[in-house]
Amino acid sequence: MNQARIAIIGGGVSGLYAAYLLQSQGISDYVLLEARERLGGRVLSVGLTGTGEALTDDTNRFDLGPSWFWPDYQPQLDTLIAGLGLERFAQPTQGDMLIERAGVSPARTPAYFSSPASVRLLGGMTALVDALAAGVNPDNVRTGQTVRSIHASEQHLQVECESLDGMRESWAVEKVLLAAPPRLLAQDVEFLPPLPLSVVQQWRNTSTWMAPHAKYVAVFESAFWNETGLSGQARSAVGPMVEIHDATSPGGHAALFGFIGVPASTREAMSKEHLQAMCRAHLVRLFGPEASKPVAEFLKDWAQDPLTSVAQDLLDGGQHPISLDASIDSYHWTGRLIGVGSEWSPQFPGYIAGAIESAAIGVNGQGLIG
Repeated sequence: MNQARIAIIGGGVSGLYAAYLLQSQGISDYVLLEARERLGGRVLSVGLTGTGEALTDDTNRFDLGPSWFWPDYQPQLDTLIAGLGLERFAQPTQGDMLIERAGVSPARTPAYFSSPASVRLLGGMTALVDALAAGVNPDNVRTGQTVRSIHASEQHLQVECESLDGMRESWAVEKVLLAAPPRLLAQDVEFLPPLPLSVVQQWRNTSTWMAPHAKYVAVFESAFWNETGLSGQARSAVGPMVEIHDATSPGGHAALFGFIGVPASTREAMSKEHLQAMCRAHLVRLFGPEASKPVAEFLKDWAQDPLTSVAQDLLDGGQHPISLDASIDSYHWTGRLIGVGSEWSPQFPGYIAGAIESAAIGVNGQGLIG
């Protein structure tokens, strides 16, 4: 059996930041277990030459997960991003937006401005994932490892995980940091002895941000919508997209992205090609024939991602969750099992800023450093 002081379950932003904090304080006795073959979790940036893992052209990466953060509202995340040397830029909003209602032509109106201002990262949100991963010892990271059970004994916690080829691996640890969505943990991980029913019910009732959503991105040679005084923003009551924004990065290809309003249960029966064609036709309807021939297009349906979504997520409407208690008040688990994922954030549950906040609280507030 492998041994470590701390196991981190989940290699999204919260799990990576927890590992980054430990590593920065000289604590190397930990293991990070991630079920996917990539790090980042619900953060996913894609590019014109691949799917985001090894891209060198930072200007041509587009977010299929979270895209924005708000520096004035989320200073802890902003300070981290500045400290990592990442370049941020304001979300493009100059120009009019379009409002589309059933039975009438799209109408122009002054664009909405986010207050506080929203910004994006050059290279997409994956730039944050890459920067955090660079500060973590790769020998402590295990991707493609799905945690199946956690067994509490008097001596240690035994974490059982399974690789993609079905091989099993065990870890004996003192503490486990939970950096995965609570609903996934409640559904997929066996806790022995069982967690209190109140905890399990709370986890099952906690929405997973992004889980019901799907995003579409279309990339173009130029921002032709700006030539007619449009910002790229649109709201539609017709669909298939309900909300559209400019996804262009400075110096890169122009792009538009939209949140798809077709229910997840309906999307499940549709092919990716059909849904992309519907989204493309929607852009043509709004922005004209130049939108009919993107140089690239991407679609990510998070509802079809088994490492993000469970059945209950598809019924919730995608609301940001209510913050959870990070510790578990139970004899076998008290002080040994700590929630550090974004859904455990007191201020920003579900957001990137929440992942940073909850990981910091979990690592610094539980005596793991010091």
